[in-house]
Amino acid sequence: MMSDLLRASSIGTPRVRLDGPDKVRGLAPYAYEHPVEDPLHLFPLCSTIALGRVTAIDATAALALDGVVRVITRENALRLADTEDGELAILQDDRIGFRGQYLGAVLADTPETARHAADLVVVTAEAAPHDADFRHDHPAVREPEGGGDDIDTGDLEAALAAAEIVVDQRYSTPLEHNNPMEPHTTIARWDGEQLTLWTSTQGVHPARQTLAPMLGIDPEQLRIISPHVGGGFGSKGLPHADMMLTALAAHAVPGRAVKHAVTRQHMFALTGYRPATSQRFRIGARADGTITAFGLEAVSSSSRTKEFPEVAIKPSRQMYAGEHRRITQRVLPLDIAVPSWMRAPGEAPGMVGLEIMMDELAEACGLDPIELRVRNEPERDPDTGMPFNRRRLIDCLHEGAARFGWAQRDPRPRARREGGWLIGTGVASATYPASRQPGSKARIRHEAGVYEVGIGAADLGTGTWTALTQVAADALEVDPDRIALRIGDTALPNATVAGGSTGLASWSAAVLAAADAFRREHGTAPPDGVEAIGEAAENPAEKQFAMHSYGAQFAQVRVQEQTGEIRLDRMLGVFSVGRIINPRTARSQLLGGMTMGVGMALHEKGELDPRFGHVVNHDLAEYHVPVNADIRSLEAHWLDEEDPQAGPLGARGIGEIGTVGAAAAIANAIHHATGARVRDLPVFGSDLLAR
Repeated sequence: MMSDLLRASSIGTPRVRLDGPDKVRGLAPYAYEHPVEDPLHLFPLCSTIALGRVTAIDATAALALDGVVRVITRENALRLADTEDGELAILQDDRIGFRGQYLGAVLADTPETARHAADLVVVTAEAAPHDADFRHDHPAVREPEGGGDDIDTGDLEAALAAAEIVVDQRYSTPLEHNNPMEPHTTIARWDGEQLTLWTSTQGVHPARQTLAPMLGIDPEQLRIISPHVGGGFGSKGLPHADMMLTALAAHAVPGRAVKHAVTRQHMFALTGYRPATSQRFRIGARADGTITAFGLEAVSSSSRTKEFPEVAIKPSRQMYAGEHRRITQRVLPLDIAVPSWMRAPGEAPGMVGLEIMMDELAEACGLDPIELRVRNEPERDPDTGMPFNRRRLIDCLHEGAARFGWAQRDPRPRARREGGWLIGTGVASATYPASRQPGSKARIRHEAGVYEVGIGAADLGTGTWTALTQVAADALEVDPDRIALRIGDTALPNATVAGGSTGLASWSAAVLAAADAFRREHGTAPPDGVEAIGEAAENPAEKQFAMHSYGAQFAQVRVQEQTGEIRLDRMLGVFSVGRIINPRTARSQLLGGMTMGVGMALHEKGELDPRFGHVVNHDLAEYHVPVNADIRSLEAHWLDEEDPQAGPLGARGIGEIGTVGAAAAIANAIHHATGARVRDLPVFGSDLLAR
C-alpha cells in the first residue's frame, strides 16, 4: 500500500481548496457562528493594574441593567480541581499578576448590553510595585524552569582570544503579536455534567486534555468542536484563559449557551504573543571565514504568572560548525501577560541574530555572504553528532542566488542608487525541525461508494481539508471526490495539535495506517458499513538522524536617502522541505510565512510601557502588519525532492520555515543599501537617519 503512493494521482497536484467555496460564500461556520438557541453574551472584567489584589467587586449597577443575567467573579465561579496552570486558573483568588488579567465576566442577552454592563461594574484593587522592564542585564535573569539546555564544549574564551576575526554584537527582537483574522472565540454550554465548547483551536484533543482535569471532569465529558479556524499562527495552539472563562461562565447558567469573542485589544494581553529576546553573539573565525569559536547568550522575557521562554538558541545549536562553543538560554520573569507560541517560536527570532551576525562576519572576512555559509557547512549535526536526514542548505542558497540574480550584486554598501533611493540586497539561511507527533488516529468507514475519513485534525486556513483528502484518496486508490473528510471534533479519533509544522505529517501517517488496515480487512470492494482504524507511530528515523528542513531567503530593498523610508522591492525564498502534497496550498503557506517575516523586519513591535505593564499599541490601527502595498514581489520555490527519512509520504512540514530567516535577509539588505547596521528589529527609517 505505501509503495503505491509513489504512483499517486492526487498527491502533488495543485488542487483548489475544497473548503474555499463555502468560505467565500460565508457557509463555513467558525466558532462564534455555530447556531445555538437563545445564547447569552459575555464581556470580561479585566485588571487595569499590573500587580496586586482585588479587594472588592460591586456589580449592583450592572445587575440592575435590563438584559443582564449574571456577573461572574471569584466569589461565585466554579472551583477548579487543578490550579497549577497560572494562566488558566482564573477567578480562583484575589491575586492580580498582569494588566489585562480576567477578574470576572458579565452575561447578558446581547453583546452590547454585556459590554455596557461591564463598564458599570466597580472593581476595587490594591496595587503592588511591579516590574515590566525587559533588559538583558536584569538581576532576575535566570535559567528557564527545567534548565536552559546549555552547550559548553572546548574553550570558548581561549578560542576567541586566538581568533583572527571576532564579531561581538548584541541583537534584539521585540514583543510580537499573532493577530489572526478570526479572534479567539468560544461558545460554551453545560448540559448536566457534559460540557460542549465550540472554539477556535489548533487542537481539539490537546485542548480537552488540558481543560477537562482542571474543570474536574473526565475528558469524555468535554466535547470540543472546531472544523474551521480563521488563522492561529500558534496563538490557538494552547488553550488560553478565554476558553476557561467561557466555560466557567456557562457553568453558572446550566443548559444555556454562552458566547465570547475576545476583542482585538484584549487579545494583546490574553491570547499569547512572542516574547522579547536579547541575543549576544561572540564569534571567532580564521581569516578565511571558518568559525572556530561560537558564543551565544540569549535572554527572553516571560511572565511570573506562567513561564514561557522563547528559546532563541535553537537554530544556533545546529546551523554552523565550530569546535569551541558556549550557548546559553536564560529567561526574565516579569509582571506581564503570559506569552506563548507564535509561528516558529525560537527559530524565528533566533535566526535574526544568527543570520545578521553571519552577514557581519562575511563583511569582516571580505567574503560573499553565501560563500561564508558554504565554508561553515557542518558534516554532522553540531548539536547531537547525528547525520542529517537531508541537509540541502547549500542547494537552496545556490538555486536562490541563480533565481534572484545574486551574481550581479556589487558587494559594496551604498553602491547602487536610483533617483534618490539606495538599493541593496541581502540573504539569510532558514531552518526548522522536521518531525511528526505519534498518537494521531484515523477512522475510515465505507458507505455507498464513499469513504468517510475521520480524524480530529485542524484546518487553520492552511489547506488541511484539501491535503488530507488527497492523501486519503491516493492511499485508498480512489478519486478524491469519493473521500468525505471530517475533522475538528473530539467525537472523532484523536489528533495531535496543528503546531511545530507537524500537523499534516502526523495526521497523514494515521490516515495511511487506517487505509492500510481498511484494505487488509475489507479489500477493494468493501460492503457498506465497514470501517477500520489506524494510528500514527513514532518515526524511528528521528532517533537516527538530525531531522530538519532548510531554506534560503533573498531580499531587495530601497531606502530613500533623505527620509529613511524603506521599501521592499522583492523577496524570494527557496526551500528544501521534502515532497510537496499540494503545490497550491504549499506555496500559500510559504508566502504567508515570508510575509510574517516582512512584518518582523519592518513593522511589528508591541510597545510595552513598563510603568503600567501595558502594550499601548494594542490594536491593528497602531500595531502594524504588512499589506499588499508593502511587498511588490514575493516568490516561493522549493527543491524537487522526497525525504525517505520523513516517512512514507517523503514530506516534511512547511508551516513555519517560510518565516525563519526572512527578517534577517531584509535587515541585511538594508545594511547593503545604506551601510547602516541595525541590530534591533523592526528596522524603522528613523534608525537609519540617526546613523
